[in-house]
Amino acid sequence: MEVPLFDTETPLRPLRARIVERVAAVIERGVFILGPELQAFERELAEYLGVRHVVGVANGTDAITIALRALDVRRGDEVVVPSFTFYASVEAIVTAGARPVFCDVDPATRNLSHETVKAVLTRRTRAIVAVDLFGSPAPVPELRAFGLPILEDAAQAAGASLAGRRAGSLGDAATFSFYPSKNLGCFGDGGAIATDDDDVADLARMLRFHGSRDKQTFEHIGYNSRLDELQAAVLRVLLPELDGFSAGRRAAARAYEAAGLGEHVTLPVVLAGAEPAWHLYVIEHARPEAVAAAARERGIQTRSYYQLPVHRQPAMRRFAIDTPPLPVTDELAARNLALPISPVLDEEQARAVVAAVAAVAAATA
Repeated sequence: MEVPLFDTETPLRPLRARIVERVAAVIERGVFILGPELQAFERELAEYLGVRHVVGVANGTDAITIALRALDVRRGDEVVVPSFTFYASVEAIVTAGARPVFCDVDPATRNLSHETVKAVLTRRTRAIVAVDLFGSPAPVPELRAFGLPILEDAAQAAGASLAGRRAGSLGDAATFSFYPSKNLGCFGDGGAIATDDDDVADLARMLRFHGSRDKQTFEHIGYNSRLDELQAAVLRVLLPELDGFSAGRRAAARAYEAAGLGEHVTLPVVLAGAEPAWHLYVIEHARPEAVAAAARERGIQTRSYYQLPVHRQPAMRRFAIDTPPLPVTDELAARNLALPISPVLDEEQARAVVAAVAAVAAATA
């Protein structure tokens, strides 16, 4: 049985005609930048998240950079960020002119925690980037105790929630990526910043457009980073489907559990009160390469993530000189393996994946 790591085609199939119609309307209108489709999508996503503002930008990495600057993070400031994350979460901090300070993560949830952040705070800390890793919300409410601006990196968590609040509404600002494989993905690159803060939103809108409100007067050194009309049109079709997609992903995770996956590997854990979106369903095993090989023989795709954590990446060495040991990060890097997950992964596919995992357990018993 062939089981892809991501099945993006099947959920989109019944929506393609509507997407093509919407894109054709944009082409006919002839407005491609900062037009009515983007304005409508920003309103609709803000309403979905329960926030006052959404600012569409060119990609998720730009979203973090611009959001940090809009939160008044300045050159030389320190920003706490987990090392067990995608490189862009940290790269954007450097691009904003700040210095990343790497923290460890909780061994159960794989997200940063109050304790791991507290361990690396200094008087120069200006903000915290809380990554909703793999689609599971970070404990943003606990981080409020530090009194620092919190930027929620919700790139993997569209459709998730914590204590009844949507991922993307938990921090002082939040960022999204609409890369095609994301839970809410467009047909190219795209990103957004969400916030309840009028000033943050106003500055973000200027920064995405060269630091200008009107293309005549330039108040800041900004960026050329706009979510274009074609991508906004696609996202407007997909946004109403997001809750259904997320429910399908959670059903797939339950199918894994029902098939006995937890008897053979360590399953992901979520915070109390959280509903994850499961952009990735990542297990832990002492021999992830053996599990991956057994799955590959059966036509099942898997992938390990962040095997070289960000603080060990060559480009980040100068920022990691004083980084303390991050033992949980190192262990997760060595033991993690993402299994197939999608809104349409069914019980038969889940059983096939678990059988591959069980075969490795039997061979090593």
